[in-house]
Amino acid sequence: MTDITNENARARPVYGTAAVVQKSLARRNRKQVMLQALGLAAISFALLMLGILLFSIVATGYHAFTQTHVEIEVYVDPEKVSEDDPRSGAFRDVLSDSMGQYFPDVDMSDVAAAREVSSILSNGAQFTLRDIVVEDPSLIGETISLKVPVSDPYDQLAKGLVGRDTPEENRRVNDAAIERFDRLDELGIVSTPLNTALVTEADSRFPELAGLKGALVGSFWALLTCFLISFPLGIGAAIYLEEFAPKNRVSDFIEVNINNLAAVPSVVFGLLALAVFINWFGLPRSAPFVGGLTLALMTLPTIIIATRAALKAVPPSIREAALGVGASKHQVVFQHVLPLAMPGILTGTIIGLAQALGETAPLLLIGMNAFITSAPASPFDSATALPTQIFIWADSPERGFVSRTSAAIIVLLTFLITMNALAIYLRNRFERKW
Repeated sequence: MTDITNENARARPVYGTAAVVQKSLARRNRKQVMLQALGLAAISFALLMLGILLFSIVATGYHAFTQTHVEIEVYVDPEKVSEDDPRSGAFRDVLSDSMGQYFPDVDMSDVAAAREVSSILSNGAQFTLRDIVVEDPSLIGETISLKVPVSDPYDQLAKGLVGRDTPEENRRVNDAAIERFDRLDELGIVSTPLNTALVTEADSRFPELAGLKGALVGSFWALLTCFLISFPLGIGAAIYLEEFAPKNRVSDFIEVNINNLAAVPSVVFGLLALAVFINWFGLPRSAPFVGGLTLALMTLPTIIIATRAALKAVPPSIREAALGVGASKHQVVFQHVLPLAMPGILTGTIIGLAQALGETAPLLLIGMNAFITSAPASPFDSATALPTQIFIWADSPERGFVSRTSAAIIVLLTFLITMNALAIYLRNRFERKW
């Protein structure tokens, strides 16, 4: 009897609203499946593009984290380096004579042949030798072991970036140069250690000598200036607007403009800094201090918005309880509300600083893309920053700067990821659940 009843129920036609819902149910299910499929496809495509980007950067940049060196025996000839004034010695000739001992079949009296042999060493080798001898003049007349980088073409050759099978006219090094380099490699004096100079040396016109020290120090001074200015000003402005300012047209106007400033292109802040800080106030061009002021203008709206959101997230019961026991308005804000909102404030501040670290356009406009061969000793010395250093190297025609550009991007991404990870940690570690 029960089975017959169920069959009648299934066969019974459905009328009214239930019929409309039943007819549209399959269509809605299809749309839901399509929407989910489109969402997964969008996420997959984004991850694919991100993977391709990271792979291309790493595949190009990892070569710059090693540097080919050659260790040679150098006789510091007293006839070419004087003990009275060792700094003015002919160190290039000393290195040329020392390289000649590894190629007895080459006539080193031939200027062209000697230049080709000497070109294996980096142009900075003579200055490295000079500094060693100036520091210890007793080395004059002695034979010392000197380990120096090779020039960029030979570094590219050692890393396999110069194809040996490529026709000679299309290579940066000819067959004779490859044969000479292979001879040094067979002697066991060629090595490819970790390129510490990438972070310990400043910029150079020679790729094998170029490093990020100047850019790292310049970014540090700029971010420090940005933090010291934007953090207290941003928190102070947010506390006043959220807790003390009367709600009228003036405060509404200020709030709207703060939100608009957060969306203003960064190049506008660069033009403002160029006109005000450099042209009006006469501050030094290319200085990290000016760069920090510019980045502070950009970061202020972000910090103010984040701070106001953190203050709003504190439950009103905290304020009411503090006022109920006799606390003043200032005590409520600074002793109760602000400490509870501080995790959100710090998160917003770190994210704002991470955004400022990656900005390029405003720093270019204030001149922080100059060729600086030393790290700044103070925020008022000329310097570059990590984004502008990447811009400089990317614009260089030298092949060796291609890998260094990608390596600098990896370093910048490492700092950005670290700062964002710190912000997430602080949010999860100190966030209060109400």
